[in-house]
Amino acid sequence: MNETVGFIGLGTMGMPMAANLAKAGVSLVVHDTSTAAVSTAGTLGGVTAATSAADVAARAAVLFTCLPNDDIVRAAYLGAGGIASGGKTGLVTCDCSTVSPEVTLEVNRALAAKGITHMDTPMLGSQPQAVSGEIFFIVGGEKATLERIAPYLEIMGKMHMHVGGSAMGNRVKLIHNGLGAVTAVAVTESLAVCVQSGVDPYIFYDVVRNGGGMAFGTYFDRRAKRILDGEFSPTFTCELMRKDAGLALALARASKVPTPILEETTRTYDEAVDGGWGKEDFSAVTHVIEKRIGRRLSGR
Repeated sequence: MNETVGFIGLGTMGMPMAANLAKAGVSLVVHDTSTAAVSTAGTLGGVTAATSAADVAARAAVLFTCLPNDDIVRAAYLGAGGIASGGKTGLVTCDCSTVSPEVTLEVNRALAAKGITHMDTPMLGSQPQAVSGEIFFIVGGEKATLERIAPYLEIMGKMHMHVGGSAMGNRVKLIHNGLGAVTAVAVTESLAVCVQSGVDPYIFYDVVRNGGGMAFGTYFDRRAKRILDGEFSPTFTCELMRKDAGLALALARASKVPTPILEETTRTYDEAVDGGWGKEDFSAVTHVIEKRIGRRLSGR
């Protein structure tokens, strides 16, 4: 791995991912619109700051992006001073962002015309997994390129899986997060029924967690007690889950699959963000359910 790797997007996920690459001895060139984030990254060994996305692309052999939404990804790759304007033939780009398949296909076509290979590498996991290097990467794009990027994926994550051609990684991620959003609302509704019907929600939590039934899952395990304790500090924000649920719904509609449960879930997340809870953890959709029943689920 005696090559320079680029990293654009030093936010909640991107910063610890870049840090893990740097700790592993990878030579990094980085960029972010936040000068504070770039300064922080500069304290890591082997990290050089670039002046633009194009500058990163010009200096890197492999480049990772971790950005918030479609518009920012499109601008970073295809806009003035973007990756397409600076990248050279042979560059491999990997977008870890959760975006629409259409944006990935658009970027892929534009970069392919310049001899640049684009991979979509969205992630399962949130900040704790980014810090610990336990992200799961869902990889779409040319399978032959996976071997080239695998060493870096293995530094930042615990596992990666190739799921198909360009934008298939995005499709899998959106379907996954749509299901996750539905689960989050369903868990909160079950806890609301507990408190409204007189069931001790902590007893319910223990029954579901230890009983071996089908209601138990990762979200319930990681979030139900936090909800009951009134703990909504973010590892993945409500506004980001609202975005992902909306993209999942758009994919379902484009695929002509009726998804009334996902539609109602998306409306509930819209209400959560509009209610001012967008910066809290995505489990803060709980506040919408609390508003509907007129009481809090926690003692706080």
